[in-house]
Amino acid sequence: WICPVGNPESSPCVRGPGRPGGGDEAPPSPLPRLRGRSRLPSVQSPPTFGFLLDIDGVLVRGHQVIPAAREAFRRLVDPQGQLRVPVVFVTNAGNVLQRSKAQELSALLGFQVEPDQVILSHSPMKLFSQHHDKRMLVSGQGPLVENARALGFKHVVTVDELRAAFPVLDMVDLQRRPKTTPLPRNDFPAIEGVLLLGEPVRWETSLQLIMDILLSDGNPGTGLATAPYPHLPVLASNTDLLWMAEAKMPRFGHGTFLLCLEAVYRKVTGRELCYAGLMGKPSLLTYQYAEGLLARQAARRGWAAPIRSLYAVGDNPMSDIYGANLFHQHLQTRQEGAARSCAAILVCTGVYSPRARGPAAPALGGEGPTFHGHRDLGFNPGLLQAAHVVSDVHEAVRLVLGKEGWTL
Repeated sequence: WICPVGNPESSPCVRGPGRPGGGDEAPPSPLPRLRGRSRLPSVQSPPTFGFLLDIDGVLVRGHQVIPAAREAFRRLVDPQGQLRVPVVFVTNAGNVLQRSKAQELSALLGFQVEPDQVILSHSPMKLFSQHHDKRMLVSGQGPLVENARALGFKHVVTVDELRAAFPVLDMVDLQRRPKTTPLPRNDFPAIEGVLLLGEPVRWETSLQLIMDILLSDGNPGTGLATAPYPHLPVLASNTDLLWMAEAKMPRFGHGTFLLCLEAVYRKVTGRELCYAGLMGKPSLLTYQYAEGLLARQAARRGWAAPIRSLYAVGDNPMSDIYGANLFHQHLQTRQEGAARSCAAILVCTGVYSPRARGPAAPALGGEGPTFHGHRDLGFNPGLLQAAHVVSDVHEAVRLVLGKEGWTL
């Protein structure tokens, strides 16, 4: 279980794979900074570094590519159309197929992006094999069933399917209420867990039916005098409160939906909603998953040198920067693995703007930053500080290549 609000060290919940850290870890080393430029070698050596690139606000805004992204990849792709260094695209989006996102990026960036270079917010759910055989209610939008099955879940029920089986559960929209009272169902198999893959379209319907599943222990056609606790396992991805599209101001993300669900559950039961897994940036699990993909990508290209330095480029201090710095802390105490550092680079083409008070700026009254992250990940204001703040991803790539002594 993921620890709910309060001090994680004193929480009765057991720490799950989506929540990093522990109270007995050694103090982390300072966050990595890029300093100066090394001498450029005459013959390019195999890369010992790799990129973790956010997508929305770094490479694209909505469906429009940011011009600096194309410039950046002119430096990262060789004349044969191959990447010169390992790169993974780490997004908190999840309402799309992995291969579709790879095809979209290929068209926008002008080179072939492979599906296994794309990490969606829910990609690490592949590691939660203990839940793959359970009958799971899945919430979100887009190709939900196909995504869930690609993650390994064999038995999934969508919110729409549950609503069709129990039409009297969804009563907010007067136009969708049943005109007659249907016969009760007693042949519907019990739901054994909940998958939250991304923000749904009809929030009131998803909130109501998810609550029904949790309060009825997976049998929404019945009523229980007391809500079971611990409740059924809940796996959630993408805790972003906000994200940046074409609009001038950030839009609600899945983190806002999770906040609503947690508040409703707490108000109704008097208890905290717990997660069996919480993933997507800034979860440590997402960065560990990305590190593994970078290593496999390097091995596939025949680059024998281990990938020691990771560079995470993002536009959201509360997810991209916080997560990269959290992973860097973890690397300083880890005994195994090749990576030694993860430098966080913040760009100004998305959520973060140096001209306005954003999530990483002091809140009104001087009481410190407004925390936009998820309650279970804790809050350390120092982890909001990027190693570098640059104008765009092209400047970020130039900075890293210079640091690593690569031809600009």
